[in-house]
Amino acid sequence: MAKLDNNNHSVFLLTYHLIMVVKYRRKVIDDTIALRIREIGESIGKNYHITFLEYNHDRDHIHIVFKAHPNSELSKYINAYKSASSRLIKKEFSHLRHQLWKEYFWSQSYCMVTTGGAPLDILKKYIESQGEKR
Repeated sequence: MAKLDNNNHSVFLLTYHLIMVVKYRRKVIDDTIALRIREIGESIGKNYHITFLEYNHDRDHIHIVFKAHPNSELSKYINAYKSASSRLIKKEFSHLRHQLWKEYFWSQSYCMVTTGGAPLDILKKYIESQGEKR
């Protein structure tokens, strides 16, 4: 079993899988850009109690598995991450401006799902069985 995180009044293990896609699905992410995107995300994540557990990329999207605290504001983190990385990547890798016009690097949409734990049907059965004598 994974190690639980804690704070003063609770224990928790909150992990998420985040996928962010480059605007117009342009194939512009190489290993150097991917490393910089990761550095930006991990740096911003400190302010939101977010820790990267796994990170990888393809030419037009990234995958991140991260853990968070119950008080982490996930949508604010994602907006800050997308905004800062878009600005910095386009500034530091100026050749991308020809492929991605305007200020956007990322698509507006993203995919985020929870990870880990028991499958939903097992949890439902467990909850339904509470209070039953066996």
